[in-house]
Parts: sequence; C-alpha cells; structure tokens
Amino acid sequence: MLTLERHRIILQLLKDKNIVKIQEIMELTNSSESTIRRDLSQLEEQKFLKRIHGGAQRLQGKLQEPSMIEKSSKNLQEKRLIAKYAASLVETGDCIYLDAGSTVIEMIEYLPIKDIVVVTNGLMHVTPLLNKGISTYIIGGLTKPKTNAIIGRGALASLDIYRFDKSFIGVNGIHPQFGFTTPDQEEAMVKQKAISLAREAYVLADNTKFTEISFAKIAEIHEASVITNEIEDETEKQYVNRTSIKVVTS
Repeated sequence: MLTLERHRIILQLLKDKNIVKIQEIMELTNSSESTIRRDLSQLEEQKFLKRIHGGAQRLQGKLQEPSMIEKSSKNLQEKRLIAKYAASLVETGDCIYLDAGSTVIEMIEYLPIKDIVVVTNGLMHVTPLLNKGISTYIIGGLTKPKTNAIIGRGALASLDIYRFDKSFIGVNGIHPQFGFTTPDQEEAMVKQKAISLAREAYVLADNTKFTEISFAKIAEIHEASVITNEIEDETEKQYVNRTSIKVVTS
C-alpha cells in the first residue's frame, strides 16, 4: 500500500475515533509496526496528529474547550496524583493563587489548613476552600459559564492588588515552541497575569496536554514549572530536557 493511502486511512480513523492503536492500523493496512510508527512520526511532524503510547490521538481544535464537568471526569487518578504533589509545595504562611482548572481544584483536598491564604478565579473552588476553613479571596470580573472561571478586564484589575508566593495554573496545551496555551484569549490573560505576580509559578497538567496547541498563548515554556504524571512517549520525554518538569509517579 502506498504511503499516501496509509496516511489517508490513519487520518480517517482518527476522525472517526479520536484515538487509534498501532495494532489496529497494522491490520487495516497490512503493514509492519516499523512502517506505521514511521507514518505516525511523519504525520505528527506535519501536525495532523499526536503520538501517544501504543498509537495516535487526534489533535484538539484550537478553540475546542470541554466544560468543567467534562474535564473533571477525565484522567481523574492522574489529576489527583499531580494535585497531591502540588499541594505539598504549599507552606505555612503562603499566599497562593489557584486557577480555575480541573486539576487545580483537586489540590484543595490536600492543602494545609493552617495559616495560608488563597486567591482564586474558580467559582467551583470557593465552597471546598471554605469548608476546609481556608482564608479565601475571589477576584471580580465576568463569569464564564463553561469553565466556571472569572475572566475579563475586572479579573485583571482585581489581580493587580495581589502578590503571590506561588500560583498554580491549568492549561490546555504545552509545547516547547508555542508555550502554554488555552482556547480563550481572555482566560489566557488572567492565567498570564497570575503567573507574572507569583514568586514561583506551576502548571498542573497530565501528559495528554503535551504537544497540544490551543488558540491563545498564556506564557513561554520557561515561565512556569510543570507538574505532570508519568511520561511514556518518546516525544513527550523530550520536554523534560527543555523545561522544568516534575514527573509524579506515585
């Protein structure tokens, strides 16, 4: 089978299923594993797909953004692992910023209760923070229904009065060239501001976010440390040498 025909089949499979395994492609195209791996590498370089362990995944659209409920149900075990480690970085006396992200909200359960202050733009964060007895400030601005985040000019103005020991940010994409990205420009500006106001900035993201690129840039890859779960794919492993990444495995 010609290379172009295999590529067409692979892309059609991804269009139909979003994720496809190497073994499945081998059987459909009657090709060897080495041939299919080479095909996937070529298509990844052309930005048609993202290689994952054992197969390939369709790249998300630049403006595609799941709701908070949809995001919260995905990769929950990995998110809790990342969140638990991130919470361990918070020290007594810290003032921290918690972004309105589905991984960041998982931090709350593990936060130390004594003598910390939290500032957040996440509406869903407020109740669990108050239930733990943590001093909490919520910034003003426009409420975004899809992510339950507060964004816009008011949010940026509210952030200006604070300075943080640490900020914890959620993102939709991590790329060595294009940095941290998210679908919404206004939400990106709030995340960017929170990073700039912190002594230490952390991005919390499971490994599905690597090589993804969303519409709006938040910051360069070197502007925050990344906390993620175990990285298996060779392409993802290249990031470890390019930025400050903590890989949490247990």
